[in-house]
Amino acid sequence: MTEYGYNKLLNELKNLKEVERPQNIKEIDIAREYGDLKENAEYHAARERQLFIDARINELTQLVAQARVIDPSTITHDKVSFGSTITLEDLESEKKFCYTIVGATESNPDKGLISYHSPLAKQLLGKIVGDEVSVELPRGRVDYEILDICYKEISF
Repeated sequence: MTEYGYNKLLNELKNLKEVERPQNIKEIDIAREYGDLKENAEYHAARERQLFIDARINELTQLVAQARVIDPSTITHDKVSFGSTITLEDLESEKKFCYTIVGATESNPDKGLISYHSPLAKQLLGKIVGDEVSVELPRGRVDYEILDICYKEISF
C-alpha cells in the first residue's frame, strides 16, 4: 500500500482507540444506569457497537502489522504500475477519466483511487501511453486509450 493508505489506516485505528471506544464505554455506563439490562435497548445497542469497534480495531491492527508500504514516487512511471495516475479517454464517448492505482484497502473509486486488483487496473498494468485497452466492466465492454501516465502524490 502507499504511505497515504497506511496513514489512513493508522488514523482510523487511533480514532477508534482514543475517541470511539472511550465514548462507547461511557454510553454503556449511562445505559447500565437505566436499570434492567434484559430489556434495556440502549445498553444492548452500545454493547453491539462495542463489539463492532473491537472487531475493527483488531482488523486494522492486523492490516497495519502486515502492511508493506511502497513509495510510488521512486518508481519510473513510463508504464502503468502501482501508484501510477493514468488519464484515459473512452474511445466511444470521448470522455476523459483519471485514476490512480493503489492498494485494496485504500481504494475509493469516487476519488479516482482504484485497487490494483480491479478489472480496469489489471488491464492497465504494464501498458504505455498510446495503448488502447478493452475492459469488460459491469456496464459492458469499454475501450480506452491511455493519454498520460504519471505519479501524483495522494493526499487526504
